[in-house]
Amino acid sequence: MEEEKQPQMLKEEVLQQLRSKATELLLREEWKESIQVYSHLISLYQEYLVNTQEQADSDQITKLQKSLCLAYSNRAEARLRLRDYTEAIVDCDQALGIENAHLKTIVCKGKILLSLNQYSNALHCFTLAFCDIQNIGNSESISGYLEVCKKLEFQSRTGVFDLSDWVLNGFRGKSPELAEYIGSVQIKKSEDCGRGLFATKNMEAGTVLLVTKAIATGRGILPEPDEDSSETARLVMWKDFVDKVFDASTKCSKTHRLISTLSSGANEESLEVSDIRLFRPEAEGGFFMMEKPEMDRILNILDVNSLTEDAISAKVLGKNGDYYGVGLWILASFINHSCSPNARRLHIGDHVLVHTSGDVKAGEEITFAYFDVLLPLKKRREMCKTWGFHCNCKRCRFEEVFGCREELKEIELALEFGLDNGNMVFRLEEGMRKWMLKGKEKGYLRASFWSLYSESFRSEKVMRKWGRRIPSMDSIAESINQAVGGDERVLKVVLEVLKKNGGGGIVEMERAMKLGRGVYGKVVKKQALRALFELCSHHQSH
Repeated sequence: MEEEKQPQMLKEEVLQQLRSKATELLLREEWKESIQVYSHLISLYQEYLVNTQEQADSDQITKLQKSLCLAYSNRAEARLRLRDYTEAIVDCDQALGIENAHLKTIVCKGKILLSLNQYSNALHCFTLAFCDIQNIGNSESISGYLEVCKKLEFQSRTGVFDLSDWVLNGFRGKSPELAEYIGSVQIKKSEDCGRGLFATKNMEAGTVLLVTKAIATGRGILPEPDEDSSETARLVMWKDFVDKVFDASTKCSKTHRLISTLSSGANEESLEVSDIRLFRPEAEGGFFMMEKPEMDRILNILDVNSLTEDAISAKVLGKNGDYYGVGLWILASFINHSCSPNARRLHIGDHVLVHTSGDVKAGEEITFAYFDVLLPLKKRREMCKTWGFHCNCKRCRFEEVFGCREELKEIELALEFGLDNGNMVFRLEEGMRKWMLKGKEKGYLRASFWSLYSESFRSEKVMRKWGRRIPSMDSIAESINQAVGGDERVLKVVLEVLKKNGGGGIVEMERAMKLGRGVYGKVVKKQALRALFELCSHHQSH
């Protein structure tokens, strides 16, 4: 009998040592090492349970099962910290299979589901945990998770986002946590370039179309003008970014699946048109296994689909001017370029919020400006070449036909050589009247020669001479807004002119507010929008 007890005591001692080591590693936040020790511990528990099933009494078996449940739960916690969500969920389910009301595991599973943006399921876990309040050591923490889940579930369901407090607080503290949201959009074949995102109903300027969190980002403050050091910094940032995307793709099969829906730059026409439901957080099939990601394919996908946070169609809120960032936001990657864009994006922390920058009709394709579209056609064509595509939007087609007029060629030359801006604006406006251009056509040309208008409206001398013979800044801004969507630079000049005129009246301020909705979206109340106007007025003009 004594001989039988001896190995049993030794085994208990080994298990105790492993438990202590695993706990210590977990407390020291050495996640990878703790996973290795917990994996060893789990194997020993399983082996021990199989081998002692007949000899051990029920108390011993219960004790072993409790220890096994806790080991699974702690390994799930470590995997959660490493963002290995697929394996973490499996561990939680194993633990709950042993003890279905294991509090620590329920909380851990709630945190994993929250990280996967499955708000309703996460809310269910935290509600279960909160109901068992007698056994909770930290009810405040659970209560906090419950509040976050309720808020995010509401945002995700309704698309109602309010950043007012954060803006009015000067962007202090952490960026607000935003829910994943997909509004009235669908993926369809695009007339000009593969697949695109399309509106499914009529929407006015500022309507939130989608909110999504980056799979990964690469960020930093670039060094001063020295070109070599700046390029080196970008390359280091890019490599770090690529590694993060590859790691995320390896750890979560759903992430891998979604990344695989993106174009790698070849055979665009043959790509499947993905169902928008696949991108919803609650979409099924989140944890299935599939082939391993390949670095070459990931690189090709990132070359085509990564977005920079300093792009002309973006606004980075709460960041300093020298800041540079790149990231992968999957659904936003389906949005194609147009020189007459109807959407903009706000970068907030790791989230990108895409909203309409002008009124959009059902069935219309949602488009961004990949580069500066407040430029003449010739310059935009050069930009298209660097991006590797040819823009065939309505504006480009119109200007291709119309731009061969001698008067426009002269105005382009004047633009290059910095001749009398007021005179050029007057000639362009007279020309458009003579050519009987209407609506968006006027807006297209005004956008192409925006620098002439902005310099004219900023110059008191020009305005004294030409002010009565050219349209007001308000009407020019509205015209450009209808043609190419809201733009912060146009808004900036409107605000400058308003300030010079003593702040303008109610009507003028309402017009500015409307332009502001196109630039910043309907995510801030009036007071916060005015705070953004103040910031806009102080920003250096592009």
